Amino acid sequence: MHDIVKDSLQEALDCLREFMGKENNLQAIDTGATLISKAIQGSNKVICCGNGGSLCDASHFAEELTGRFRSDRIPLPAIAINDAAHITCVGNDYSFLEIYSRYIDAMGKKGDILLAISTSGDSENIIRACKSAKKKGMIVIGLTCDSDNSLRTMSDVSICAPKTNYSDRIQEIHIKVIHIMIQLIEQKLSVNEPCSYPL
Repeated sequence: MHDIVKDSLQEALDCLREFMGKENNLQAIDTGATLISKAIQGSNKVICCGNGGSLCDASHFAEELTGRFRSDRIPLPAIAINDAAHITCVGNDYSFLEIYSRYIDAMGKKGDILLAISTSGDSENIIRACKSAKKKGMIVIGLTCDSDNSLRTMSDVSICAPKTNYSDRIQEIHIKVIHIMIQLIEQKLSVNEPCSYPL
């Protein structure tokens, strides 16, 4: 049992070191945070989506913008597409493949950000969401893995965890990226200072 615990932690550490060793990953995180900050300053919002654990990550990102991260501050506009009524309605009456794209068709607007999360980068409902976002004039930030995948290709900014045999290692990188991006967004917007942009 001890070996399993130690090996798992070592594998996670190796994955993180590999991710950190690529300068383009670090730059992409900062670029993504800058784009989100500018969108919020322009009275736009972030819409987030993913499947399974990636939807949990999307929800986590959104709630820490609308709620709080490490300290009190003004709320920031973010939505995770996790409404059960919407998902089951569209999934039942149309297709599971349209659960995110249809929401974006309804709620997205030019200048908004889509944060699309997929460990494989090839989930069809996520790709359709990206296509809808592009048609709306939204900016797409993709959290995915380091492979030749559709989400990476479609994203204006792609942040790619090392490709591994299991999705949990990719998700562990994604949640670290999410927390760092929130920290950067707060810094770029100076949200603990008097508000200088419209909400």
